[in-house]
Amino acid sequence: MVSLAVDITYFVTAFIFIYGLKQMSSPVTARGGIVIAGIAMVAATLITFGVPQIHLALDINMILMLAAIAAGSAVAYISAKRVAMTDMPQMIAMYNGMGGGAAAAIAAVELVKLSSSGESHGLVVQVLAVLGAVIGAVSFSGSGVAFAKLQGLMKKTMRLPFHQFINLGLFAAVCVTGFWIATGHPVSFDHVILFFILAIVLGVMVTLPIGGADMPVVISLFNALTGLAVAFEGFVLNNAAMIIAGTVVGSSGTLLTQLMAKAMNRSLANVLFSSFGSDGGAAVEEDIEGSMKEIQAQDAAIMMAYASNVIIIPGYGMAVAQAQHKLKELEDILESRGVNVKYAIHPVAGRMPGHMNVLLAEAGVEYDKIYDLEDINPQFPQADVALVIGANDVVNPVARSNPDSPIYGMPILDADKAQNTIVIKRGQGAGFSGIENHLFYADNTRMLYGDGQKAVGELISGVKQL
Repeated sequence: MVSLAVDITYFVTAFIFIYGLKQMSSPVTARGGIVIAGIAMVAATLITFGVPQIHLALDINMILMLAAIAAGSAVAYISAKRVAMTDMPQMIAMYNGMGGGAAAAIAAVELVKLSSSGESHGLVVQVLAVLGAVIGAVSFSGSGVAFAKLQGLMKKTMRLPFHQFINLGLFAAVCVTGFWIATGHPVSFDHVILFFILAIVLGVMVTLPIGGADMPVVISLFNALTGLAVAFEGFVLNNAAMIIAGTVVGSSGTLLTQLMAKAMNRSLANVLFSSFGSDGGAAVEEDIEGSMKEIQAQDAAIMMAYASNVIIIPGYGMAVAQAQHKLKELEDILESRGVNVKYAIHPVAGRMPGHMNVLLAEAGVEYDKIYDLEDINPQFPQADVALVIGANDVVNPVARSNPDSPIYGMPILDADKAQNTIVIKRGQGAGFSGIENHLFYADNTRMLYGDGQKAVGELISGVKQL
């Protein structure tokens, strides 16, 4: 009877997981989807105590389980409450890594049992345990590197001599060691430890050369890998909730990774092996014509106040400056003067998928004013002013014009096609990917230098004075 209750609960929670994921497809219902999926996860965790393999006795194993759950819940709650929205990508990278690490730890326990008992757990189970271990370990260490890069603890890229050959050697060593363990050959505890060390180092080495501009894709990829690892370990433990949850996360993460790569017009292999987003980009500078033309906040405010249509394009610089609330205030004051204000969001704006949408929603921007690239691009020619704040590569017209540019072919927001473009930027340097932006030199572009929040505040003051 207890086992039946567990299975029924797992089935219901699986349905709720999928429903919650569907709700996350729209900003209007996303919060409700997250809440209901979280409730389902709590239910699945609690009902797991009823599986036949767990004995409900207050022994050392039960104490360790409860302590781990309590500690993990406390750390997650406190960190989630305190994390700034600008640091959300780092937090997502960390949580991805923890999920992969947890899956790898489960695999480690099963493989250590195998090495100590010398008995076979079945070829399929052992293969899945090894696959989950590799994928989870790579996701764990790779996500750690992604976190360090996003947090500024590590350089954007780091490439060793013969880096890809080293990676190939590591991959081969992981495959050989994993094959030996998975196929039931006699293995020792040292073999298992060596296997995990190789997998963890592989995750680090694969992520080190990847540039900062590719972080949204990398985070999405590691999310998919974590889900896949959890699903594999669900088969190992014969746990339906882990299988379903891992499959849902893995499939949705894979789809999102493909969409993100498509938004950059690049293959996943190119993201992993090309080192785009390094400190390069100088190759396109020689073709730049014109110069950057500065504008004062008062003049920019007059231009926007007497416009009919204004499109605001936020990027990561807006997040760093915490300027989303000021943008909302600017939107309100412009609309009170009869100006039509919209927001344009590129799929890879920010450091993770949906970063800009979350920030704008936090500031109270209405969902129907936020447009995706495909919907907003045809409207730029009718825009009197395009206000770019903190965005760089996603508005760089070189993506359309220069086949030699690393971002050539990447769909961009057509800010250069607006009647006037105002760019709020701290200085004259290149963006996070290191590629110079030709938009800044265009005849219809004016540069408003300064901190994003301060600059928008000056625009607000300027409009109010009119």
